[in-house]
Amino acid sequence: MELELDLPVYEWAATEKQLWLMRQLNALTRLHHEHCLPYQRLLDSQRVALEVQAREDLYPLAVRLFKHNRLQSIADEDVFRVLTSSGTTSQQLSRIYLDKLTASLQSRALVRIMQSWLGRERLPMLIIDHPGVITDRQQFSARGAGIQGMLIFGRQPVYALHEDLSPNWDVLDAFFDKWRGKPVLCFGFTFMVWQLIQALQLQQKTLPFNEGVLIHSGGWKKLQDLAVDNPTFKNAVAQTLGVHRVHNFYGMVEQVGSVFVECEQGHLHTPVFADVVIRDIVNGHVLGVGQTGVIEVLSALPRSYPGHALLTEDRGTLLGEDDCPCGRKGRYFSVNGRIPRAELRGCSDTVEPKMAGHIPSVLPIPQRNG
Repeated sequence: MELELDLPVYEWAATEKQLWLMRQLNALTRLHHEHCLPYQRLLDSQRVALEVQAREDLYPLAVRLFKHNRLQSIADEDVFRVLTSSGTTSQQLSRIYLDKLTASLQSRALVRIMQSWLGRERLPMLIIDHPGVITDRQQFSARGAGIQGMLIFGRQPVYALHEDLSPNWDVLDAFFDKWRGKPVLCFGFTFMVWQLIQALQLQQKTLPFNEGVLIHSGGWKKLQDLAVDNPTFKNAVAQTLGVHRVHNFYGMVEQVGSVFVECEQGHLHTPVFADVVIRDIVNGHVLGVGQTGVIEVLSALPRSYPGHALLTEDRGTLLGEDDCPCGRKGRYFSVNGRIPRAELRGCSDTVEPKMAGHIPSVLPIPQRNG
């Protein structure tokens, strides 16, 4: 199956987008059912229909399954890259197996999405991290994958931090002196950006990149623990870095490429290649605008693994569809933090019989077409 990526990213209204997206998602369900035996066993055990009419009827996998199972729809010799989720050494990490086609699709989709926010000109780039995070090109962490994906939007990149995550003041000062008063691209994961901001504040130092844009993602839980919300974060960025164009994005290693970028109104937007559904945390029922539940993410990109419909462990609120004041079409939403572990319902539904009792279940998604 082929995927046309030369599409308007935020211009299709609901009806047009859903006709195209459902064709892609149904084809992916059939593809992975045929080529991924654990996925086939799970769907068959739940009597899941392989062809559905609406995004709400797709059967999502819990992202936790990728921590406990090798889920791939390609031969081992076709594995081009393995992505791993972020986490401490004591945590089980997700492992996502990409072939060259899926890696290419995800990269091209990311380009289409980010160019709609950044334009086509590659800007001098300040990466708020250290260079060692992308050393291993075969097995990327979520941070490494994020940085590698964003590098194509910048030029002459430099890294703002030492390996111990302390600021590299020589690099920062040289970058500022070289590009003072010119457009630059700053990228980093949210908590690391905040650490740099705190270091600048402690030094009573500013690096006013007034023509800059900051793209950041992840790490909000640590900031929320410090009582730092989005407005506070943006205000501190403006005061220390002089940057007023700040775009957060929501994404995950299990669906690299399908990122949801924050608009000027503070809303996260679904691109044409992806969508979201909000479900009730207890019964899996679909929730409407203004209601908060667990976020399900859909993507037309994953070919090498069954990641086209995933139930996250994040809480979110659907804010609307096709009517955001910023003018972009598609569903838009907010992320409201992680789901407390106590709320995650579990059972012994198995993917592999030998793994019984070790695989967290998805929610009891109602099936209208099974």
